[in-house]
Amino acid sequence: MNNPQVLEIIENLKGRRNYEEKKASKLGFNSLYAYIENKILKEKEAEAAKTLEQSAPKEEVLEVKKPEKKKSCSCC
Repeated sequence: MNNPQVLEIIENLKGRRNYEEKKASKLGFNSLYAYIENKILKEKEAEAAKTLEQSAPKEEVLEVKKPEKKKSCSCC
């Protein structure tokens, strides 16, 4: 329980604290601190994945042109 970011979030919960505690226990966490810590970790992983996705080169799609069908008559 040394992460100041988690402690700050818990202090700022105020009226939502009971809700978050119930949600944490429902999801199987031992404490509100562990739940908030996991939540922050997931957010950081999502940001990292998003930046990797943006920095990855995009594959170029090559369009294959179909040859035109030869017309049997000159009127069409």
